Amino acid sequence: MEQQDSFNFANCLTPQLTSMCQAIVASYHHWTHRELIAGLHSNAYDLDPSIVTEQLFEHNAVILAHNTAPDPTFVFANRTAMTLWEYSWTEIIGLPSRLTAEPDLRPNREQLLNRVRDFGFIDDYSGIRVSKSGKRFRIAQATVWNVVDPTGKRIGQAATFNHWTHLKADQS
Repeated sequence: MEQQDSFNFANCLTPQLTSMCQAIVASYHHWTHRELIAGLHSNAYDLDPSIVTEQLFEHNAVILAHNTAPDPTFVFANRTAMTLWEYSWTEIIGLPSRLTAEPDLRPNREQLLNRVRDFGFIDDYSGIRVSKSGKRFRIAQATVWNVVDPTGKRIGQAATFNHWTHLKADQS
């Protein structure tokens, strides 16, 4: 894994990433009528895209997003998410998001994503996830929402949470 302290996020900034981050922020406000991060509001497209992206990346709550591929892959994960799942940027971007859930819990995860697709967002999700090294943790009070571009086309789904508990091997 890349050293988190030596990782330079600025080297990863691309127009695709910054526009996705603007869409993450704007979509969160669209669905929930709340700010994802104080000061980043529904008019995220009017803000400097690199500042929006950096604030998402450095935020202390987990924020991540995947695309709409048949087997969705991560297109954004902030520093908190990378640390929790024990992946570097190059490892997590492009990773099928289903791999963050244990195999026997993936059908529940799929039901959640379908519910979000159909209703726009949920803000009551909890579930067990697994890190790269196999460490298990329970997430709670997660918000998951559809990410839409400025035309309203769904381009992914995102999640945020700041409540998680590491589990012992025998805990569920």
